[in-house]
Amino acid sequence: MRRTPPHTSKKGGSKMLVAEPALRQLRAFDLHGNHAFAQLVRFAMVGVVSNIVYFVLFVALRPEGVMTANLVGAAVSTALANELHRRVTFGAAHRVGWLAAQWESGGLAIVGLITSSVALGALEIAFPDASAMTAGAFVIAVGAAVGGVRFLLLRGWVFAA
Repeated sequence: MRRTPPHTSKKGGSKMLVAEPALRQLRAFDLHGNHAFAQLVRFAMVGVVSNIVYFVLFVALRPEGVMTANLVGAAVSTALANELHRRVTFGAAHRVGWLAAQWESGGLAIVGLITSSVALGALEIAFPDASAMTAGAFVIAVGAAVGGVRFLLLRGWVFAA
């Protein structure tokens, strides 16, 4: 019996080059899968969309006052993000109901908001003369950390397969 060399495979009687390591690397970039990288990319894309929605609402409603604009923008963009995470990021529409997703994901968003607010307050106390650039970098770092933890909790708890 003749063996096919490891770098080729027979399919339908013809030989086809198979580069297994390269194929495995390409699968890592498959954004339709349920693996962590694909979900993380979709999570980030949902974040971009929900932030654009927040920005548009905030600017449109600013004449009503910044607090009103912030509240409406945050509520609508958070609800939208929660639903997009349920349907798109984690493909959990058949496993997790709308209300459960809003309640649990919304709760995580509120915890994230409280965490970032406390962190900013701590920065103000510890470094009252911090420059706007330092505070901005701190906000980005805290936001990234909160977002990372939120992703892990959404993936492992709220929308777990």
